[in-house]
Amino acid sequence: MTVALIDQTLGNLACSIPGATRVFRQHKLDFCCGGNVPLREAADSRGLDGAQIAAELAALDSTPVGEPDWRSSPLNELIEHILERFHERHREQLPELIRLASRVEHVHGAKPDCPNGLAEHLWTMQQELESHMLKEEQILFPMLQRGIKTPQTDGPISVMRYEHDQHGNALAQLAALTNDITPPANACNTWRALYRGLEELRDDLMQHIHLENNILFHSAETR
Repeated sequence: MTVALIDQTLGNLACSIPGATRVFRQHKLDFCCGGNVPLREAADSRGLDGAQIAAELAALDSTPVGEPDWRSSPLNELIEHILERFHERHREQLPELIRLASRVEHVHGAKPDCPNGLAEHLWTMQQELESHMLKEEQILFPMLQRGIKTPQTDGPISVMRYEHDQHGNALAQLAALTNDITPPANACNTWRALYRGLEELRDDLMQHIHLENNILFHSAETR
C-alpha cells in the first residue's frame, strides 16, 4: 500500500515530488537537515495543517521540469553536480554578501532594524562551510567515487551530517538577524540587494544539504 503523503518524510517528498521543496520553504519546513521527519509531525510541531500541505503537494505537477531525478543517477554524476552547482556557487556568494552586509551595517548601524552582527555571522558561515566542503572534496567524495562502501564511509558521512545540522543552525541565526530575510520598507538598494543574495544563499544551501543528506548519503549508506 502506498504511504499517504502526510506520513512520508520531508526528505522523501522533496526527492519524489518536483516542486515540493518550494512548498516546504513557503511553510518554513526543514526538508534538508530535518528530512527524516514525517510531514504530519513536522507540520504539527509548527502548528500547521499537515493535511492542507499534503493537498498542496498532491496538486503539484508530477512531471519534473529541468532537474533530473538524482535518485536514479550514478553517484559520480550527482557528486559532480554538487561540486559545480553548489560548492563553486557558495564560494562566489559569501564574499560578496559579507561585503554588502559590512556596508549596510556601517551606513545604517544606528537604525533599530539594521542586521548588526550579520557580516560577522556570514564570515563565520563562510569559514565553516569552506572547511566542510574541503572535507567532502578531499576525503568523502573521492571515497564514494572510488566505490568504497560502508562501513568505511560511515564515519565521514556521520561527520558531514552533523556539520549539516550546524549549517542549519547558522541559517536559523541568519533568519533571526534579518527578520527572516525581510528588508524594511525604507531599505536602500544595497540593503535590498543583500537580502536578495541571502535568500538565494539560503535556498541554495538547503537544496545542497537536501541532495547530500537525502540522496547522496542515503544511497551510499544503503548500497
